[in-house]
Amino acid sequence: MDYLKTKLYSVLNNKCPRCHKGSFFQTDKSYNLKSFSVMNDCCELCSEDFRKEPGYYFGAAYVSYALTVALGIGLYALQAVFLDLDTIPFLIMFSLLLLILLPLLYRYARLIWINLFVNYQEFPPEEMNADL
Repeated sequence: MDYLKTKLYSVLNNKCPRCHKGSFFQTDKSYNLKSFSVMNDCCELCSEDFRKEPGYYFGAAYVSYALTVALGIGLYALQAVFLDLDTIPFLIMFSLLLLILLPLLYRYARLIWINLFVNYQEFPPEEMNADL
């Protein structure tokens, strides 16, 4: 399977889930703290609506929760094998890691959520918006 046509490509590269060419967020820089969360209203190329309905991205909170739990379990396993920390140092380390990764987790949760419901569709170049 072609990597460029997978949902993983869309999630990891901030691309539209439908055409995989347009940008989902306005900036590709996750750590630009002033605008890391600003989404485009729709894809500039295929016109896929990213603002589906009010409350659509509440489901992304569940995805974010799953990512956080996976990160916590992974970090706990690593520290149990290599560091053998007590509970308080582990919680401090985990909290700092979550704080550092907040912009990435936010963006990935939204991208994963919309990719669950929107499938890739290959468009011929003449069907794409020529307004660029």
